[in-house]
Amino acid sequence: MDASKSTPQQMDSLRKFFHSMNRFMVWMWKRGWGKAINVWPAGLGRIMVIKHRGRKSGKEYLTPVNYALVDGQIYCTAGFGSLSDWYRNMLVNPQVELWLPDSKRVACAEDISDSPKRVFLLRQVIIASGFAGPMFGVNQKKLNDEQFDQATKEYRLVHFKFL
Repeated sequence: MDASKSTPQQMDSLRKFFHSMNRFMVWMWKRGWGKAINVWPAGLGRIMVIKHRGRKSGKEYLTPVNYALVDGQIYCTAGFGSLSDWYRNMLVNPQVELWLPDSKRVACAEDISDSPKRVFLLRQVIIASGFAGPMFGVNQKKLNDEQFDQATKEYRLVHFKFL
């Protein structure tokens, strides 16, 4: 399925599918299977959980996302763009806890979608996302930088600075 050619109704269904999968991923992390989830990054992607606070409710939420480690720094993307609840929560409450395969770390999240390194960093995140990038119509191996930039223009790029 190439989500880039999907209707709004199909994208809504895809969002709901990922939301239900997120519950399963969090359940696995809570049982200590974070390392196991990350054993095949080329296929399943690199996955971490972001513990964040709701912008309206103040409740804590757990959201699994794909991520890349570049020069010792953690980056991820909100593939559904600025509609993603975790992304909007992070804009209001940037202090988060990252559940990485080997540890939990407190970090400050920042949107760097306007960075001059956006295309390079976002490409690293998509590569680290395994099957998810091509499923969303972003085949990082076949797109040049201009095509990649166009295909991901709605994606938000997030950097996490450890505290």
